[in-house]
Amino acid sequence: MASTDSVTSAPQAPSAQGDNTFQRKSPWQKLWRDPLARIAFLTLIFLYFCAGLSDPLTPYGMYFNDPDLANAPPTSVYFQDEKGNLTAPYVFLVERHFNPDTFRQTYQEKTDKRYPVKFFVKGEDYRIFGIIPSNIHLFGVDAPATIFLLGSDINGRDNWSRLFFGSQKSLTIGFLGLAIAFPIGIIYGGVSGFLGGFWDNAMMRIAEAVMSIPSFYLLIALAAILPAGMSSSERFALITVILSFIGWAGLARIIRGMVLSIREEEFVQAARAAGMSEFINILKHVLPQTASFIIIAGTLQVPSFILSESGLSFIGLGIQQPDASWGNMLKAAMDNVNDLLNQPWLIAPGIAIFITILCFNTLGDVLRDVLDPRMQGVS
Repeated sequence: MASTDSVTSAPQAPSAQGDNTFQRKSPWQKLWRDPLARIAFLTLIFLYFCAGLSDPLTPYGMYFNDPDLANAPPTSVYFQDEKGNLTAPYVFLVERHFNPDTFRQTYQEKTDKRYPVKFFVKGEDYRIFGIIPSNIHLFGVDAPATIFLLGSDINGRDNWSRLFFGSQKSLTIGFLGLAIAFPIGIIYGGVSGFLGGFWDNAMMRIAEAVMSIPSFYLLIALAAILPAGMSSSERFALITVILSFIGWAGLARIIRGMVLSIREEEFVQAARAAGMSEFINILKHVLPQTASFIIIAGTLQVPSFILSESGLSFIGLGIQQPDASWGNMLKAAMDNVNDLLNQPWLIAPGIAIFITILCFNTLGDVLRDVLDPRMQGVS
Protein backbone atom coordinates (compact mmCIF):
# COMPACT_ATOMS: atom_id res chain seq x y z
CA MET A 1 0.00 0.00 0.00
CA ALA A 2 2.85 2.36 0.76
CA SER A 3 4.27 1.95 -2.70
CA THR A 4 0.84 2.54 -4.22
CA ASP A 5 0.34 5.77 -2.28
CA SER A 6 3.75 7.07 -3.35
CA VAL A 7 2.91 6.36 -6.99
CA THR A 8 -0.44 8.16 -6.90
CA SER A 9 0.92 11.21 -5.09
CA ALA A 10 3.97 11.67 -7.31
CA PRO A 11 2.21 13.40 -10.21
CA GLN A 12 1.23 16.31 -7.93
CA ALA A 13 4.82 17.58 -7.72
CA PRO A 14 5.14 18.86 -11.33
CA SER A 15 1.93 20.89 -10.90
CA ALA A 16 3.33 22.73 -7.88
CA GLN A 17 6.60 23.21 -9.70
CA GLY A 18 4.69 24.64 -12.67
CA ASP A 19 2.95 27.15 -10.40
CA ASN A 20 6.28 28.20 -8.91
CA THR A 21 7.72 28.57 -12.41
CA PHE A 22 4.89 30.96 -13.32
CA GLN A 23 5.45 32.91 -10.13
CA ARG A 24 9.12 33.32 -11.04
CA LYS A 25 8.37 34.76 -14.48
CA SER A 26 9.60 38.30 -14.94
CA PRO A 27 7.14 41.08 -15.87
CA TRP A 28 8.59 41.03 -19.40
CA GLN A 29 7.89 37.29 -19.74
CA LYS A 30 4.33 37.75 -18.51
CA LEU A 31 3.85 40.66 -20.92
CA TRP A 32 5.19 38.64 -23.84
CA ARG A 33 2.80 35.76 -23.05
CA ASP A 34 -0.18 37.99 -23.87
CA PRO A 35 -0.79 37.81 -27.65
CA LEU A 36 -2.42 41.27 -27.87
CA ALA A 37 0.42 42.90 -25.94
CA ARG A 38 2.96 41.13 -28.12
CA ILE A 39 1.28 42.35 -31.32
CA ALA A 40 0.97 45.90 -29.93
CA PHE A 41 4.61 45.97 -28.84
CA LEU A 42 5.93 44.69 -32.18
CA THR A 43 3.70 47.12 -34.07
CA LEU A 44 5.07 50.07 -32.07
CA ILE A 45 8.63 48.86 -32.63
CA PHE A 46 7.91 48.74 -36.36
CA LEU A 47 6.37 52.24 -36.38
CA TYR A 48 9.30 53.80 -34.53
CA PHE A 49 11.75 51.91 -36.75
CA CYS A 50 10.05 53.41 -39.81
CA ALA A 51 10.08 56.87 -38.23
CA GLY A 52 13.76 56.70 -37.38
CA LEU A 53 14.77 55.46 -40.84
CA SER A 54 12.32 57.48 -42.92
CA ASP A 55 14.95 58.76 -45.34
CA PRO A 56 16.33 55.41 -46.53
CA LEU A 57 12.92 53.69 -46.47
CA THR A 58 11.14 56.20 -48.73
CA PRO A 59 11.72 56.96 -52.42
CA TYR A 60 11.55 60.75 -52.00
CA GLY A 61 12.45 63.41 -49.45
CA MET A 62 9.87 65.32 -47.44
CA TYR A 63 10.10 68.39 -49.68
CA PHE A 64 10.17 66.63 -53.07
CA ASN A 65 7.31 67.72 -55.30
CA ASP A 66 6.17 67.47 -58.91
CA PRO A 67 3.59 70.21 -59.64
CA ASP A 68 2.52 68.39 -62.81
CA LEU A 69 1.26 65.48 -60.70
CA ALA A 70 -0.81 67.33 -58.09
CA ASN A 71 -3.49 65.11 -56.48
CA ALA A 72 -2.34 62.15 -58.55
CA PRO A 73 -3.79 58.73 -57.64
CA PRO A 74 -1.58 55.94 -56.29
CA THR A 75 0.86 54.60 -58.85
CA SER A 76 -0.05 51.20 -60.28
CA VAL A 77 2.77 48.70 -59.88
CA TYR A 78 2.66 45.80 -62.33
CA PHE A 79 4.06 42.30 -61.86
CA GLN A 80 2.93 40.76 -65.13
CA ASP A 81 3.68 41.45 -68.77
CA GLU A 82 1.16 41.64 -71.65
CA LYS A 83 1.05 37.84 -71.88
CA GLY A 84 0.33 37.38 -68.18
CA ASN A 85 3.79 36.11 -67.31
CA LEU A 86 5.32 37.12 -63.99
CA THR A 87 8.02 39.74 -64.27
CA ALA A 88 9.99 42.17 -62.14
CA PRO A 89 7.83 45.04 -60.82
CA TYR A 90 7.52 48.08 -63.07
CA VAL A 91 5.44 51.22 -63.55
CA PHE A 92 4.42 53.44 -66.43
CA LEU A 93 4.90 57.16 -66.88
CA VAL A 94 1.78 59.09 -65.84
CA GLU A 95 0.57 62.26 -67.58
CA ARG A 96 -2.02 64.73 -66.40
CA HIS A 97 -4.82 65.88 -68.71
CA PHE A 98 -7.17 68.79 -68.03
CA ASN A 99 -10.72 68.85 -69.37
CA PRO A 100 -11.73 72.50 -69.98
CA ASP A 101 -15.40 71.55 -70.21
CA THR A 102 -15.67 69.83 -66.82
CA PHE A 103 -12.69 71.60 -65.20
CA ARG A 104 -11.45 68.24 -63.98
CA GLN A 105 -8.04 66.70 -64.31
CA THR A 106 -7.39 63.09 -65.14
CA TYR A 107 -4.26 60.96 -65.21
CA GLN A 108 -3.38 58.47 -67.89
CA GLU A 109 -0.53 56.01 -68.18
CA LYS A 110 1.76 55.95 -71.21
CA THR A 111 2.21 52.27 -71.82
CA ASP A 112 4.84 52.58 -74.52
CA LYS A 113 7.72 52.26 -72.05
CA ARG A 114 8.20 50.41 -68.77
CA TYR A 115 10.10 51.85 -65.83
CA PRO A 116 11.34 49.04 -63.55
CA VAL A 117 11.08 49.47 -59.80
CA LYS A 118 14.63 49.37 -58.52
CA PHE A 119 15.81 48.60 -55.01
CA PHE A 120 18.60 50.28 -53.04
CA VAL A 121 18.87 53.07 -55.58
CA LYS A 122 20.66 56.41 -55.35
CA GLY A 123 18.46 59.42 -54.75
CA GLU A 124 18.33 62.59 -52.66
CA ASP A 125 21.10 63.09 -50.12
CA TYR A 126 20.22 62.81 -46.44
CA ARG A 127 21.73 62.08 -43.04
CA ILE A 128 20.53 59.16 -40.94
CA PHE A 129 19.68 60.51 -37.47
CA GLY A 130 21.23 63.76 -38.69
CA ILE A 131 24.70 62.20 -38.53
CA ILE A 132 25.41 59.50 -41.13
CA PRO A 133 25.43 60.86 -44.72
CA SER A 134 23.89 58.69 -47.43
CA ASN A 135 21.83 58.82 -50.62
CA ILE A 136 20.60 55.21 -50.84
CA HIS A 137 16.82 54.70 -50.87
CA LEU A 138 15.04 51.37 -50.43
CA PHE A 139 13.24 51.62 -53.78
CA GLY A 140 12.56 54.05 -56.60
CA VAL A 141 12.16 54.46 -60.35
CA ASP A 142 14.09 56.38 -62.97
CA ALA A 143 12.91 59.84 -63.98
CA PRO A 144 10.69 61.06 -65.53
CA ALA A 145 8.51 58.32 -64.03
CA THR A 146 7.42 58.56 -60.40
CA ILE A 147 6.16 56.06 -57.85
CA PHE A 148 3.53 57.45 -55.48
CA LEU A 149 2.21 54.46 -53.51
CA LEU A 150 -0.37 56.65 -51.72
CA GLY A 151 -0.80 59.22 -54.46
CA SER A 152 0.30 62.84 -54.17
CA ASP A 153 -1.03 65.91 -52.39
CA ILE A 154 -2.17 69.20 -53.85
CA ASN A 155 1.45 70.26 -54.34
CA GLY A 156 2.53 67.03 -56.03
CA ARG A 157 4.35 65.65 -52.96
CA ASP A 158 4.50 61.92 -52.31
CA ASN A 159 2.02 60.99 -49.58
CA TRP A 160 3.82 57.71 -48.87
CA SER A 161 7.10 59.44 -48.09
CA ARG A 162 5.40 62.20 -46.10
CA LEU A 163 3.55 59.58 -44.03
CA PHE A 164 6.95 58.33 -42.84
CA PHE A 165 8.37 61.80 -42.23
CA GLY A 166 5.19 62.88 -40.46
CA SER A 167 5.58 59.98 -38.03
CA GLN A 168 8.85 61.46 -36.80
CA LYS A 169 7.08 64.41 -35.18
CA SER A 170 3.80 62.71 -34.29
CA LEU A 171 5.49 59.75 -32.58
CA THR A 172 8.37 61.65 -30.99
CA ILE A 173 6.30 64.27 -29.19
CA GLY A 174 4.86 61.69 -26.78
CA PHE A 175 8.21 60.66 -25.31
CA LEU A 176 9.60 64.19 -25.34
CA GLY A 177 6.54 65.29 -23.41
CA LEU A 178 7.02 62.50 -20.89
CA ALA A 179 10.68 63.45 -20.43
CA ILE A 180 9.57 66.89 -19.24
CA ALA A 181 6.21 66.28 -17.55
CA PHE A 182 6.93 63.09 -15.61
CA PRO A 183 10.03 64.23 -13.66
CA ILE A 184 8.11 67.35 -12.62
CA GLY A 185 5.00 65.41 -11.61
CA ILE A 186 6.90 62.65 -9.82
CA ILE A 187 9.12 64.94 -7.74
CA TYR A 188 6.37 67.48 -7.05
CA GLY A 189 3.86 64.81 -5.98
CA GLY A 190 6.50 62.92 -4.00
CA VAL A 191 7.60 65.99 -2.04
CA SER A 192 4.00 67.06 -1.43
CA GLY A 193 2.90 63.70 -0.09
CA PHE A 194 6.03 63.22 2.02
CA LEU A 195 5.88 66.65 3.67
CA GLY A 196 2.15 66.56 4.38
CA GLY A 197 0.33 69.19 6.40
CA PHE A 198 0.39 72.82 5.26
CA TRP A 199 2.87 72.31 2.44
CA ASP A 200 0.91 69.38 1.08
CA ASN A 201 -2.30 71.43 0.99
CA ALA A 202 -0.61 74.43 -0.61
CA MET A 203 1.15 72.37 -3.27
CA MET A 204 -2.00 70.44 -4.15
CA ARG A 205 -3.99 73.66 -4.59
CA ILE A 206 -1.39 74.79 -7.13
CA ALA A 207 -1.62 71.45 -8.93
CA GLU A 208 -5.40 71.69 -9.01
CA ALA A 209 -5.17 75.19 -10.47
CA VAL A 210 -2.96 73.85 -13.27
CA MET A 211 -5.36 70.94 -13.85
CA SER A 212 -8.29 73.35 -14.19
CA ILE A 213 -6.70 75.01 -17.21
CA PRO A 214 -8.44 73.81 -20.40
CA SER A 215 -5.29 72.57 -22.07
CA PHE A 216 -6.49 72.27 -25.65
CA TYR A 217 -8.02 75.74 -25.70
CA LEU A 218 -4.90 77.16 -24.09
CA LEU A 219 -2.81 75.56 -26.81
CA ILE A 220 -5.07 77.05 -29.46
CA ALA A 221 -4.77 80.51 -27.91
CA LEU A 222 -0.99 80.30 -27.57
CA ALA A 223 -0.51 78.81 -31.04
CA ALA A 224 -2.69 81.52 -32.57
CA ILE A 225 -0.52 84.34 -31.21
CA LEU A 226 2.78 82.79 -32.25
CA PRO A 227 4.77 84.79 -34.80
CA ALA A 228 3.99 83.75 -38.35
CA GLY A 229 7.70 83.40 -39.12
CA MET A 230 8.33 80.63 -36.60
CA SER A 231 9.74 77.47 -38.15
CA SER A 232 8.00 74.12 -37.70
CA SER A 233 10.86 72.94 -35.49
CA GLU A 234 10.36 75.91 -33.16
CA ARG A 235 6.61 75.33 -33.10
CA PHE A 236 7.17 71.65 -32.40
CA ALA A 237 9.48 72.44 -29.47
CA LEU A 238 7.07 75.02 -28.06
CA ILE A 239 4.05 72.71 -28.35
CA THR A 240 6.00 69.95 -26.57
CA VAL A 241 6.96 72.25 -23.70
CA ILE A 242 3.42 73.62 -23.32
CA LEU A 243 1.86 70.14 -23.30
CA SER A 244 4.42 68.99 -20.75
CA PHE A 245 3.92 71.85 -18.32
CA ILE A 246 0.18 71.30 -18.43
CA GLY A 247 0.28 67.52 -18.12
CA TRP A 248 2.32 67.06 -14.93
CA ALA A 249 -0.37 68.05 -12.41
CA GLY A 250 -2.58 64.97 -12.74
CA LEU A 251 0.38 62.65 -12.26
CA ALA A 252 1.53 64.67 -9.26
CA ARG A 253 -1.81 64.16 -7.48
CA ILE A 254 -1.69 60.40 -7.94
CA ILE A 255 1.94 60.13 -6.86
CA ARG A 256 1.14 62.24 -3.81
CA GLY A 257 -1.63 59.81 -2.79
CA MET A 258 0.70 56.84 -3.16
CA VAL A 259 3.45 58.55 -1.18
CA LEU A 260 1.05 59.34 1.68
CA SER A 261 0.65 55.61 2.26
CA ILE A 262 4.25 54.59 1.48
CA ARG A 263 5.80 57.11 3.88
CA GLU A 264 4.27 55.24 6.82
CA GLU A 265 6.10 52.02 5.93
CA GLU A 266 8.69 50.78 8.42
CA PHE A 267 11.69 51.03 6.05
CA VAL A 268 10.92 54.71 5.39
CA GLN A 269 10.54 55.45 9.09
CA ALA A 270 13.79 53.61 9.82
CA ALA A 271 15.69 55.69 7.25
CA ARG A 272 14.32 58.88 8.80
CA ALA A 273 15.30 57.70 12.27
CA ALA A 274 18.82 56.96 11.00
CA GLY A 275 19.22 60.62 10.06
CA MET A 276 18.69 60.45 6.29
CA SER A 277 17.51 63.76 4.84
CA GLU A 278 13.88 63.93 3.76
CA PHE A 279 14.67 64.64 0.09
CA ILE A 280 17.13 61.71 -0.17
CA ASN A 281 14.64 59.51 1.63
CA ILE A 282 12.01 60.38 -0.97
CA LEU A 283 14.33 59.68 -3.91
CA LYS A 284 15.85 56.50 -2.50
CA HIS A 285 12.98 54.80 -0.69
CA VAL A 286 9.61 56.35 -1.54
CA LEU A 287 9.55 57.13 -5.27
CA PRO A 288 10.96 53.73 -6.38
CA GLN A 289 7.84 52.14 -4.85
CA THR A 290 5.75 54.00 -7.43
CA ALA A 291 7.79 52.73 -10.39
CA SER A 292 5.18 50.25 -11.64
CA PHE A 293 2.47 52.91 -11.72
CA ILE A 294 4.79 55.39 -13.44
CA ILE A 295 5.52 52.90 -16.23
CA ILE A 296 1.83 52.25 -16.75
CA ALA A 297 0.92 55.94 -16.62
CA GLY A 298 3.67 56.78 -19.09
CA THR A 299 2.40 54.21 -21.56
CA LEU A 300 -1.13 55.60 -21.32
CA GLN A 301 -0.01 59.25 -21.40
CA VAL A 302 1.88 59.07 -24.71
CA PRO A 303 -1.35 58.83 -26.78
CA SER A 304 -2.68 62.07 -25.28
CA PHE A 305 0.43 63.94 -26.43
CA ILE A 306 0.13 62.43 -29.90
CA LEU A 307 -3.56 63.35 -30.15
CA SER A 308 -2.93 66.91 -28.92
CA GLU A 309 -0.20 67.52 -31.51
CA SER A 310 -2.29 65.95 -34.26
CA GLY A 311 -5.30 68.02 -33.25
CA LEU A 312 -3.36 71.28 -33.32
CA SER A 313 -1.79 70.44 -36.68
CA PHE A 314 -5.21 69.42 -37.99
CA ILE A 315 -6.66 72.85 -37.28
CA GLY A 316 -3.59 74.55 -38.73
CA LEU A 317 -1.97 75.71 -35.48
CA GLY A 318 0.69 73.03 -35.12
CA ILE A 319 3.31 71.80 -37.56
CA GLN A 320 3.10 73.92 -40.69
CA GLN A 321 3.51 72.96 -44.34
CA PRO A 322 5.75 72.03 -46.06
CA ASP A 323 6.92 70.05 -43.00
CA ALA A 324 4.87 66.92 -42.49
CA SER A 325 2.98 65.57 -39.51
CA TRP A 326 0.05 63.21 -39.41
CA GLY A 327 -2.20 66.05 -38.24
CA ASN A 328 -1.50 68.48 -41.08
CA MET A 329 -1.68 65.64 -43.61
CA LEU A 330 -5.23 64.96 -42.38
CA LYS A 331 -5.99 68.65 -42.66
CA ALA A 332 -4.84 68.58 -46.29
CA ALA A 333 -7.11 65.60 -46.87
CA MET A 334 -10.09 67.40 -45.35
CA ASP A 335 -9.46 70.38 -47.62
CA ASN A 336 -10.42 68.00 -50.44
CA VAL A 337 -13.35 66.53 -48.52
CA ASN A 338 -15.56 66.55 -51.63
CA ASP A 339 -13.18 64.13 -53.35
CA LEU A 340 -12.37 62.12 -50.23
CA LEU A 341 -14.63 59.24 -51.24
CA ASN A 342 -12.73 58.99 -54.51
CA GLN A 343 -9.36 59.35 -52.73
CA PRO A 344 -9.59 57.07 -49.67
CA TRP A 345 -5.81 56.80 -49.48
CA LEU A 346 -5.71 60.34 -48.07
CA ILE A 347 -6.97 59.09 -44.69
CA ALA A 348 -3.83 56.94 -44.22
CA PRO A 349 -2.47 59.34 -41.51
CA GLY A 350 -5.71 58.93 -39.56
CA ILE A 351 -5.38 55.15 -39.73
CA ALA A 352 -1.77 55.44 -38.54
CA ILE A 353 -2.88 57.58 -35.55
CA PHE A 354 -5.63 55.08 -34.72
CA ILE A 355 -3.24 52.10 -34.82
CA THR A 356 -0.66 53.92 -32.68
CA ILE A 357 -3.17 54.95 -30.01
CA LEU A 358 -4.70 51.46 -29.96
CA CYS A 359 -1.28 49.83 -29.50
CA PHE A 360 -0.27 52.16 -26.66
CA ASN A 361 -3.59 51.66 -24.85
CA THR A 362 -3.42 47.88 -25.28
CA LEU A 363 0.14 47.80 -23.98
CA GLY A 364 -0.80 50.02 -21.03
CA ASP A 365 -3.74 47.81 -20.04
CA VAL A 366 -1.62 44.65 -20.09
CA LEU A 367 1.21 46.36 -18.20
CA ARG A 368 -1.27 47.35 -15.51
CA ASP A 369 -2.29 43.72 -15.08
CA VAL A 370 1.32 42.51 -15.09
CA LEU A 371 2.76 45.08 -12.70
CA ASP A 372 -0.20 45.42 -10.31
CA PRO A 373 0.72 43.41 -7.20
CA ARG A 374 -2.93 42.42 -6.78
CA MET A 375 -2.79 40.68 -10.15
CA GLN A 376 0.32 38.63 -9.37
CA GLY A 377 -0.35 34.92 -9.41
CA VAL A 378 -3.36 35.28 -11.72
CA SER A 379 -2.70 33.32 -14.90
